[in-house]
Amino acid sequence: MTVLAEASSGAEAIAACQTHRPDVVLMDVRMPGVDGIAATREITTTHPATKIVVLTSFDVDQYAFGALEAGASAFFLKTVTPERLIDAIRTVHRGDAVVEPRITRKLIEHAFLEQARIQRSVQTQRSALDVLSPREHDVFLAIATGMTNAEISERLFLSPATVKSHINKVFSKLGLRDRVHAVILAHRLGITAER
Repeated sequence: MTVLAEASSGAEAIAACQTHRPDVVLMDVRMPGVDGIAATREITTTHPATKIVVLTSFDVDQYAFGALEAGASAFFLKTVTPERLIDAIRTVHRGDAVVEPRITRKLIEHAFLEQARIQRSVQTQRSALDVLSPREHDVFLAIATGMTNAEISERLFLSPATVKSHINKVFSKLGLRDRVHAVILAHRLGITAER
């Protein structure tokens, strides 16, 4: 291994990566100016081949999650042994990820909780559609396919005023601001129909 450069701030680390194009960066989380998580995000975005091993003195989950979400390939406390750190550098250089077991458990818990939250949200939104009348549901599906009011009127054999009334009721009952939000909701629920 060869040390190509050292940096005392996130901005310096970003600049050093631009100049030296390292294979692996050891990144501290807390630095003046641009912190290590922001620097990691910038480096992994602009130099995707560069792998980041994040080190911190602080056993705080938000740093671990933030670093990994920013693109880090490894996260360790500074109490890591030199042998373990060298092994981690080689591991991420090969393209694998390394996370301390305690953080891995937290990530799994976080993933399960997030998945459960998403499922609850989708179920709540699906049940929210139950408040729509059958005709309002048809109008909602038509909006989801991108139909204009005139197209909905023609497709569902409704007057333009009736279509407008149904759209207003759909938006009101589902708490939607506009057509874009209706399309997003329909897509999220996987209930869009063929136009």
